[in-house]
Amino acid sequence: MDTSFKTVEKYAYSSGRGLSKKLIEEISRMKKEPEWMLKFRLRSYEIFLSKPMPAWGPDLSKLNFDDIIYYIKPDEYKASNWNDVPTEIKDTFEKLGIPEIERKYLAGSIAQYESEGVYAKLKKEWEDKGIIFMDMDSALQQYPDIIKEYFMKCVPNTDNKFSALHGAVWSGGSFAYIPAGVKMDMPLQTYFRMNANNEGQFEHTLIIAEPDSSVHYIEGCTAPVYTTNSLHSAVVEIYVKENAKARYTTVQNWSNNVYNLNTKRAWVERNGKMEWVGGSLGSYITMLYPSSVLRGEYATASHLNIAFGKGNTWKDGGAKVIHNAPYTSSKVIAKSISMGGGTSVYRGLIRINKGAYMAKSHVQCDALIMDEKSRSDTYPHNEIYEPTATLSHEASVGKISEEQIYYLTSRGLREEEAKSMIVLGFLDDVMREIPFEFSIELNRLIKLEMSKMGAVG
Repeated sequence: MDTSFKTVEKYAYSSGRGLSKKLIEEISRMKKEPEWMLKFRLRSYEIFLSKPMPAWGPDLSKLNFDDIIYYIKPDEYKASNWNDVPTEIKDTFEKLGIPEIERKYLAGSIAQYESEGVYAKLKKEWEDKGIIFMDMDSALQQYPDIIKEYFMKCVPNTDNKFSALHGAVWSGGSFAYIPAGVKMDMPLQTYFRMNANNEGQFEHTLIIAEPDSSVHYIEGCTAPVYTTNSLHSAVVEIYVKENAKARYTTVQNWSNNVYNLNTKRAWVERNGKMEWVGGSLGSYITMLYPSSVLRGEYATASHLNIAFGKGNTWKDGGAKVIHNAPYTSSKVIAKSISMGGGTSVYRGLIRINKGAYMAKSHVQCDALIMDEKSRSDTYPHNEIYEPTATLSHEASVGKISEEQIYYLTSRGLREEEAKSMIVLGFLDDVMREIPFEFSIELNRLIKLEMSKMGAVG
């Protein structure tokens, strides 16, 4: 599936380039937000201006905040019926296969185009159980007290420069609320599409899994190719209450002009279980480190990630886990592929605080380098303040060997097929955790990326 196509731009409103206090006030006014949200936005803008750019990772010097369009409103209304979505927007999502996926596999879906959700639907069987699933702007209007209680508490606007920027200009995203005792056996999905040139997209995802509930949320993202840069700076907050389970799966295929700079974090209470599964392709620079804060006894976190750095792209990712309670456990498995001059970096943090008795953590980061032009770096950071805790860390860096290629070609495979098989086998730990229908798509995308670089015919 080619996700790089462009759609003719026809918008109800576009802010133009650049950011100012006046624009933030205009965004809040257009959205008819409560006064507390406007104050939060303006305070976030002040924090954004005061914080320096991160200097410890990839080079962000080419990112010009004055060139970004911070708010684009595609149309004047949101649809709950697919036939009511404006034709040009509907055509975009139909090319991406979203309606078909929704019909076959999902309990509910939200489609966001530019800065706004344009479509949201939850199947009635789940509505009847008290589940709430809608775009964040609608949730702020309909459930202001819940949003105020949780919004940017897990990821505060003081966390980093881009979380502050997000707090100032956020728009769209999704809100999922799973009542106590409700266990979903079908996933929810939100699909984000950036279409405009020089666009910034700042969706906010807020997921609340009440005690003894379970939810699986899937995120998909794409953008067409332009010669100028765009910025994606989302925030994801997940609250996993006692005995609840949440899984967050993301498959991102941004074009190579996008700066993908997000902050994602979960708070996990007693006996709660948080699972992060991610596949990151495309984008010019990605900085992404999903975090889990294990706040209650026996809370667990699992982080599984695939990163694909090719050409001039830089994938800087990993995971952060904070153990704050006894008998907590975590697992981090990160797989990266570098080819065609691409850079893949694992940057992780495991902190086991004093009092987290018998906490356990295992970290495994494996890299596959496809050629001499590419590179892979690993920066693990471990802080252990509890003497009864256990931490294991292993890492490997390898290349496709001539022996592997010879063995597979001697069994009748072409060399290109052999390389593809080796890469997909290398990624198997993570791929098998992605729902079948989405793993097929990720398989296809990886093969497509490799073929573009001449690794697969």
